[in-house]
Amino acid sequence: MVDKAAARKVFDKFDLNGDGRVTAAEFQQAMLAMGDLDYTVAMAQAVLNTKDRDADGTLSFEEFIEVYEAAENN
Repeated sequence: MVDKAAARKVFDKFDLNGDGRVTAAEFQQAMLAMGDLDYTVAMAQAVLNTKDRDADGTLSFEEFIEVYEAAENN
């Protein structure tokens, strides 16, 4: 089970402009800030392509939880 409070804290770090959505560029910037210096926008876009259920080009918090849960399980 996902700790939604912990996931929200991480989501807020990825949502750089605070609009409640994470773009590929924001995802990439957050990954770079966390030390993954080789993380590209193309890599971020690949994540969005698999988790963006409503196909709006961004991740909502609900969609982000899937990414968070997968990372926690690895």
